Parts: sequence; C-alpha cells; structure tokens
Amino acid sequence: MNHLIRSFLARSGTAGGRCIPLALIVVCLLFLLAGCLEHKGKHREKADRPKKAMPVTIGLSAVKNVPVALSAIGTVEPFATVAIKSQITGILKKVHFQEGDDVKKGDLLFTLDERPFIAQLNQARGTLARDRAELENARKEQKRYSLAAGKGYVSSEQEDTAATRVATLGATVQADEAAVENSRLQLEFCSIVAPIDGRTGELLVTAGNLIKANGDTAMVTLNQITPIKVSFTVPAKNLPEIKKYQAAESLQVQLPGVKGDPLTGAFSFFDNRIDSSTGTVLLKATFANIGQDLWPGQFVDVQLVLTTRPGAVVVPSQAIQVRQDGAHIYVVHDDMTVEDRPVTTAMIVDKETVVEKGLVGGEKVVTEGQLQLTDGTKVQDRKRQVSENSKEHTSGKREGQGKS
Repeated sequence: MNHLIRSFLARSGTAGGRCIPLALIVVCLLFLLAGCLEHKGKHREKADRPKKAMPVTIGLSAVKNVPVALSAIGTVEPFATVAIKSQITGILKKVHFQEGDDVKKGDLLFTLDERPFIAQLNQARGTLARDRAELENARKEQKRYSLAAGKGYVSSEQEDTAATRVATLGATVQADEAAVENSRLQLEFCSIVAPIDGRTGELLVTAGNLIKANGDTAMVTLNQITPIKVSFTVPAKNLPEIKKYQAAESLQVQLPGVKGDPLTGAFSFFDNRIDSSTGTVLLKATFANIGQDLWPGQFVDVQLVLTTRPGAVVVPSQAIQVRQDGAHIYVVHDDMTVEDRPVTTAMIVDKETVVEKGLVGGEKVVTEGQLQLTDGTKVQDRKRQVSENSKEHTSGKREGQGKS
C-alpha cells in the first residue's frame, strides 16, 4: 500500500502544481482505507479468538427433608439458681471449695465456728434436765395431795395448787425441749451445704469474717447448668400454629451453630400471657448440656421446629441472588455455560435455602463469582482448576527431579 502511494505522488508531481491538492485528497483517502482494513482485520481476529471461561465456585442442589421452623434469638439461663446465705450469725471458720468448682447436692461449702452454738445446746439440755426433774417431783406431790384430799387431810385448794404446778412444769419442759431442738438446729446451720447440683460462682467471703444471718450479700451463688434452659420469644401471630404442633407433641427446639451438629432440646414452657409492648410470647426449652456448650447469659440462635417438610429442594444460601424482580440462580449446564434462572424461595435452614419453584435436585449452581456473569457466560470451577494446577505442578516437579 505504501509503495502505491509513493508511486502516485511521483507521477502527480510531474503534472504541475495544479494537481497537488487533488493528490493530497487521494492520499488521505488511501490512508483512511488502509486504517479501516487494518481495524477490520484486528476485529475479526478478536472475534475468532475463543472467550475465556470465568472462574466460579460451583455447588449442587439437593433434595432433603427440611424442618419447618420459627427462628428467634434466645438467652441461656441456669436451670436453677441459689444464692447461698447463712441462717445464723457467726465467724466463718472454713471454705470447702474453690471458685468455679462443680458441686453436688449435700456437699459441704462453708463451716462456721460451732463453739458458741455447742455451749447454747448444752445449756438448753441442762435446763431441760432440771425442769424434767422438777416436773417429776411435782407429779409425786400431786399424787400425795390427791390421796390426802380423799381422806380429808388437805383442802381441795391445796390439791388444785399441786395440779397447777404439774401443768406449769409440763409446759416449761415442752419449752425446754423446743429450746434444745432450736439450739441443735443452730449448731447444724454452722455447716452450710449445697442445696442443688451446680457450679459455684465468685466467692464473696473468706475465712475469719463475721457472717450475718440472712445478710444482704450472698456468700456464693450456685448455678445449675446441667441441664440448662434457653428462653426466647416468638410473635403472637404464630401462637395458633405452635399450639397445634404442641398438641401433636412434635415441637422441638434446636440451636444451630453452637458446636458441631445442632443441639436439640425439649420444649418446656409456654408463658400464660402475651407481652403487649412487643406483641410476643415467652417460650423456654430445656437442654441436657452434657458437654457444657451452653453458658448462662449466652445469646444463641434458636430454631423452634414445628414439623418436617419432606423432599424439599435446597441450595447453598450464597447461590441465591436477590434482585428487584425477585430471586435468581445461575444454573451451570453440561457445556459449562450458565443460565440466569428466576426461582421462588422459601425459608433458610442452616445456611441452606429451600427453593419452591424453578430448580430440581442435582443441578449445578454457582455459589461464588456471580457478579461477573450474564446469561450464557462460559465458566470453570475454581476448585477443579486449582486441583488440576496442583497436579501439573507436582508432575513438573517430579520430572525436574528425575532429570537432575
């Protein structure tokens, strides 16, 4: 092309100055034509080049039996809580546990100084013995007065006085017996034991301190965490449905994502009123908590399982693309092209979404990399590509070692 242009210019130059403008126009047209031909060639070359497959992560749809459940945020609570206080006033002699220890019902927790209470008990027993002796003597006197009054030796007033003395001393003995029992209980209260199985909390007293009876501050708090409770609320509009499945004894409570498989508990409490300020009702469930995965005060995701939906189609939730016109999924065909398919979704269960319409089990779906896709885009599985690259790298490394 350049050779033709130079030849034309040489001929035009011999024709005189009048042909120069015309020659310039022709030269410009020839340059423009050459550029168009070059651009067309590049465009054809680009069009003939195969499109590069987009790397994506691919998952599979599946058919499962899916639980139909209500979701809520729950709070873990102790099954039972006891604030340990002393029933008597005394000096704390010894603490028999460490903070955070697990204790059993009846285990000794604290010992108070028993000496004052032993003395009180001995004193009460002495008083009881004295008054019992006096009562016995009064009964003998009453008997003598009764015999003498029958023979006319004493007046009836003297006989009545003797009988009154017996009754008075009898009441005194009963009071003494109560005092002995009270002193015995006071001595028993010097040993403070665990009323429930549980775990000890922060120790708020130490040996040597004066402990007041029923003081404002607990000595320690016991929480029973095996089993344990979880409280949560659900909207009042769901009450009819919950009552229906409660009557069928099909209610279950699950805690997904706590540790490994979801923890399953038993529905145990249904409040008798609706909170008018929130429009919700309080529910509780009990969990065995053998591994102590749940802890009082912990927040957990709660699934109140009403029933099970058989044969539901599910996909990983990240495969769902929500747009203005609804939910979409990129379905991967056998030729590794994608189809932008609208679907109808239902609930989400444990990071999977139930698809009611638009998908069947076993179809491949894109779970990552959707932003770079359109309908018909060619894709490749990232995991498979990484695996192939790893194999090639390993093979090349072995060949290099063999040559060396």
